[in-house]
Amino acid sequence: MSLLKVRGLNASYGPSQALFGVDLSIGEGEVLALMGRNGMGKSTTIKVICGMLAASAGELEFAGADLRQMKSHRIARLGIGLVPEGRRCFAPLTVEENLTAAARPGDWTFDKVAALFPRLAERRSQKAASLSGGEQQMLAIGRALMTNPRLLILDEATEGLAPVVRQEIWAAIAQLKSQTGMAILVVDKTLKELAQVADKAVILNKGQTVWAGDMMALTPDLTDRFLGV
Repeated sequence: MSLLKVRGLNASYGPSQALFGVDLSIGEGEVLALMGRNGMGKSTTIKVICGMLAASAGELEFAGADLRQMKSHRIARLGIGLVPEGRRCFAPLTVEENLTAAARPGDWTFDKVAALFPRLAERRSQKAASLSGGEQQMLAIGRALMTNPRLLILDEATEGLAPVVRQEIWAAIAQLKSQTGMAILVVDKTLKELAQVADKAVILNKGQTVWAGDMMALTPDLTDRFLGV
């Protein structure tokens, strides 16, 4: 049974339609790569899932609940944790304050996040504004984990980071996959790293799903056709 089910999803920004039939599903403990060139609807799909943009048509269910008319805060409480593009940490707050501000009851605590990202423990009392871009990304992931989600959504979590930091982020995602029962939806452009963690992939093109299947079934022809420059 799918934890998240999206069928025939349409959405618009005012008069401009952005999604024309997005289909995807994620089961408990699965990692799904949401792929596509820039501007093809990946972030818009995430906005609709998280209640930041209304769906105009289609099915949108999480753990059996209809998300279409639900506010963002209620969707988060159902168990969807978002790591947004651009990180958006609370700049005036310390690392610890950022994490505790988002905390909900569950297994994920400050100490557990600090074990996943030791740098956050070292910078516990520093304000988020003083962190490097990579450290802010770790903080954004940790903040989402502190909500104790059933589904973690990572929107371009490695974009613009130094290679060594990117590898730390990918190692953390692999650890989450192997050591938790959390479902993960990942938006990223790096096929090599995605192939190492994702079970399934969905490709969007011009606001609609054009391919879905096992990650290992993604052929060079498909990647050239829908993901190449």
